[in-house]
Amino acid sequence: MATTNDLKNGLVLNLEGQLWSVVEFQHVKPGKGPAFVRTKLKNVLSGKTVDKTFNAGLKVETATVDKRDMQYSYLDGDLFVFMDTTTWEQTNVTADIVGDAADFLLEGQDVVVAFHEGTVLYVELPASVVLEISHTEPGLQGDRSSGGTKPATLETGREIQVPLFLEQGTKVKVDTRSGDYLGRA
Repeated sequence: MATTNDLKNGLVLNLEGQLWSVVEFQHVKPGKGPAFVRTKLKNVLSGKTVDKTFNAGLKVETATVDKRDMQYSYLDGDLFVFMDTTTWEQTNVTADIVGDAADFLLEGQDVVVAFHEGTVLYVELPASVVLEISHTEPGLQGDRSSGGTKPATLETGREIQVPLFLEQGTKVKVDTRSGDYLGRA
């Protein structure tokens, strides 16, 4: 149990039998009336986001989330296999739990896997990853109708927009949260 004063980003709450992660929160003390906490919560399993307001000092139930450093090993059918880097134990994770993170996963990549009572909740990637461009059209100098970018397919199959001067085989740094090009690696 924790109070609303203990809320912080990333904390997982157990509300009405469902797990919710705190995305953002704000303590509000209006000039008139009692203080309250305005939060944005994301359902850990479904990904749905809701706004919820709590009275200040209210007790909320927290969930114990075990975050482990793991390494992505390989894809087995529609199961992603991760290996714990300390115990060498392997864990199978379904594609719907991995979600969009699959677009940035390479074999041997380190990730954080969150567990709650033995169940995998989500896979957390680093903020950026380095991937190689597997296919892109040659950029034409002077073709600025698209703002100086062109589509490029990464080695994982994800398509992103990159500057015209980049060629096939170039390693680029990509933001895993938005899928944006950050620079050459």
